[in-house]
Amino acid sequence: MKLSLMITCLGDVIRPQTGRAVVGLLRRLGHEVDFPKAQTCCGQPFYNSGFSDLAQGQAKHTIETFAGERTVVVPSGSCAAMVKVEYPHLFEEGTEWHRRAVELAARTFELSDFLVNKLGITDVGAKFAGTVTYHYACHLRGLGLQTEAERLIRGVEGVTYVPAAHEDQCCGFGGSFAVRYPQISGAMVADKARCVVATGADAVVSTDAGCLMNIGGKLHRDGQPIRVMHLAELLECR
Repeated sequence: MKLSLMITCLGDVIRPQTGRAVVGLLRRLGHEVDFPKAQTCCGQPFYNSGFSDLAQGQAKHTIETFAGERTVVVPSGSCAAMVKVEYPHLFEEGTEWHRRAVELAARTFELSDFLVNKLGITDVGAKFAGTVTYHYACHLRGLGLQTEAERLIRGVEGVTYVPAAHEDQCCGFGGSFAVRYPQISGAMVADKARCVVATGADAVVSTDAGCLMNIGGKLHRDGQPIRVMHLAELLECR
């Protein structure tokens, strides 16, 4: 298939290794991947902060940038949900922009959704020797995704999968939520980190750079040597 990578802001700035892993994985599976250089933020920070007009401008830019027929793969449930769920709400039904928003939403997929539900695979030929636990990022629920990432993790040769308590509980990042409510966010990530540590895992895997940044930061501050990995990074291990 001909695919386009939507890297996301945090992927670009905080975890570029995730983008490289996504491209490597998809190419190894036989797909052609391009990277539209004009892409910027999807507009979710504006949208979540109530600036729908600014979010609309970002959405128009993104729609233009990813115009065409290529399937768009996003290594982030958060940004994928913005495109798939929220973009159509930003424009009045019956308008050209609404039609284009719906069209882009239909061909945009979060990575685990693309692999499991679009391609029908859970074993991508990855190998990783170690114990792995998983954080179920909140926005996967908004996309109707439940076990896809876990099934991909279990499909990695050599992995011993250990579920964490409250694995579907928010880590407390929530984009601007962590900035506006640092005490609440801090308490939430402390609880999440305790659950991760209790598994005894060598690595914690998730699907969103924001979650990994938040959880990884807390583990680092606590002196915990647990590796923090995006799902794509795990699936690209050989």
